[in-house]
Amino acid sequence: MAGNARTGADGGVSRRQVLAAASTTGVVGSVAGCLGGGTDSLQITMDQEWAGAADTVKNALYDAGLDEDIRIEILPGDFDSGARRASFTSALDAGRSRPDMFMMDTGWTIPFIVRDQLVDLQEVLSAETLEYIESDYLQAAVEAASHPESDALYGLPLFQGYPVLHYRKDLVEAAGYDTSGWATEPISWNRFAEVAADVVDQNGNLDYGFTTQAANYVGTACCTFNEMMTSWGGAYFGDHENLFGPVGDRPVTVDEEPVYETIRMMRAFMYGPDAEYANSDLPRVTSGNLVEFTEEPSRQPFTDGRAAFMRNWPYAIPINLSDGGFTAGEDYDVMPLPYGVEESASAYEGAGGSSHALGGWNLAINENTTRLEECVAVLEAFANPEVMLTVLGEIGLLPPDPSVLEEADESTVGGLAQFVDTLTVAGKNTVPRPVTAAWPDESPRIASQVTAAYRGVKSPEEAMGDLKERLELVETEVQ
Repeated sequence: MAGNARTGADGGVSRRQVLAAASTTGVVGSVAGCLGGGTDSLQITMDQEWAGAADTVKNALYDAGLDEDIRIEILPGDFDSGARRASFTSALDAGRSRPDMFMMDTGWTIPFIVRDQLVDLQEVLSAETLEYIESDYLQAAVEAASHPESDALYGLPLFQGYPVLHYRKDLVEAAGYDTSGWATEPISWNRFAEVAADVVDQNGNLDYGFTTQAANYVGTACCTFNEMMTSWGGAYFGDHENLFGPVGDRPVTVDEEPVYETIRMMRAFMYGPDAEYANSDLPRVTSGNLVEFTEEPSRQPFTDGRAAFMRNWPYAIPINLSDGGFTAGEDYDVMPLPYGVEESASAYEGAGGSSHALGGWNLAINENTTRLEECVAVLEAFANPEVMLTVLGEIGLLPPDPSVLEEADESTVGGLAQFVDTLTVAGKNTVPRPVTAAWPDESPRIASQVTAAYRGVKSPEEAMGDLKERLELVETEVQ
């Protein structure tokens, strides 16, 4: 799987997508899954999984009030998020009217917004729908789909992704630890390290106490490093009110102690407390292989029973239950991600405490579409709790309205219902990536310097000092 595949950027990926990845690598429009279909259909570029659930989604949209005369054609986009973005860029730069709507990664919607290539939804959605989005949707998701200066909404948050810590409950409890409360009460990284090391010591068949994603790719910049750094009280650009700009007029704060501490922790986890640049008080709980791991390489050892803990997205839950043969709540469970310091200990607003990277995808309307009225009607129908619940149960994608998740039960969403409490906590403690017009240039620079520090090629201070210079340069050039 490519390093910048959808799993790496958003966390909203299902088992069906993983299995279909090899065959769903063509450009937009390679195969059509139709909700009606035909040459007069409204075209939406989405994922293969949406085409596979077409009939169920169609009925939910019609039940939500969509006119049944509106025929929708789903065009499966490239599985690789970067390739999909490139195909959207080509279509919009050329002024094409089709596809009419795009499913866009929350990590790169804003660059299209600032280029005026999408429809301003503030001008076309009903007041009732706009009020629902403003009051009930996850606020961070709304911000990632809005213009960074005017705050006008240009994308409808479609589904969200936020990670959890998957763990072998049977092994942890057999090692003598009480997991009651873990579903909703985060533990510290220090406590986590103690438990993980002990579980490994007591189980010689484990290859890893902990797996996560630490490769030189977009997922490290946007997600794993972002959330760990935040949990230690660190930040890319100071207070979280700066996450979406203004570019060039915000502090770059990566060369500070909480950020160094994050790197020292990972150095200890991967190479041990005696390694250079490592936290000498933390034990080794995993392998240096983590610097090569994206989502699937980090999931496989856990599903195979060779890892005790795993940081990953909710897409791994049904895979662990089916392919891993685990039983929810017995030998397998999930918990919120650990924290480095309490929120009160951070110098920056929004930092500290258990933090979960926000992923997800939005639905946006092509500025050049000739079917604007129909596109708006589709968005109005998607902004419906019953439709969200259908998507959750059918495809396993988390709703943008957190209250819908809280109301889910096993009869409608299957095995995911066992973990609603943890997912709810994770959803309330999300940290967005700093998505601006500068982010596409900043993300690879972050990943490169972080992985250099993880490998020990540079000290934390040297790597983050170099990163600060690079980020400040990008901020100046993009301003």
